[in-house]
Amino acid sequence: MATTRTPARAWQRMLSGRRLDLLDPTPFDIEIEDIAHGLAFVARWNGQTRGDFPYSVAEHSLLVEEIYGRLQPDASARNRLFALLHDAPEYVIGDMISPVKAAVGPGYADLDKRLAAAIHIRFGLPAHPPEAEKARIKAADRVSAWFEATRIAGFSKTEADRYFKPSRLELMEGIEVTLRPPRDVRQAFVARHEELIAQCR
Repeated sequence: MATTRTPARAWQRMLSGRRLDLLDPTPFDIEIEDIAHGLAFVARWNGQTRGDFPYSVAEHSLLVEEIYGRLQPDASARNRLFALLHDAPEYVIGDMISPVKAAVGPGYADLDKRLAAAIHIRFGLPAHPPEAEKARIKAADRVSAWFEATRIAGFSKTEADRYFKPSRLELMEGIEVTLRPPRDVRQAFVARHEELIAQCR
């Protein structure tokens, strides 16, 4: 007699009570508090960073948005919100370093894209940023990666130059990589999100 298998669970229960379907995410199941909480507990660089606290994706996202604002001083609040949320899907799928993403293949990128679209729509943005803006955010992301790599992740400047190919490092003047308890960075992420949402209205 054939037995039927229970389908593998493809959803995650969030602290807000929402049930997020990873294969078919909808904006209705996304809350900024869940994103901020998740990102504040996801470590960049696989946790291989100096300091008493992990360097979180939430902290990185705040840094990228600040760098993006320096690169694009006339950027709209809407585009700055895209920058703040550029790694938001990692609140449920985690942060994979580039070599692991390459090994996993296109499935990771597809999942990331679906989640990003739902997140953007939830906060009043188009599903995908314009290509030109996406490239500018990526440029800010590379500057951030170079800075993090050399300050807290043990890379030499030569290695960082080779792998992250940043430009306009002068934009980092006066900025430091911050390591804070998850509670503090979670609050900072939510606060910045609320500021940008208010400016978008």
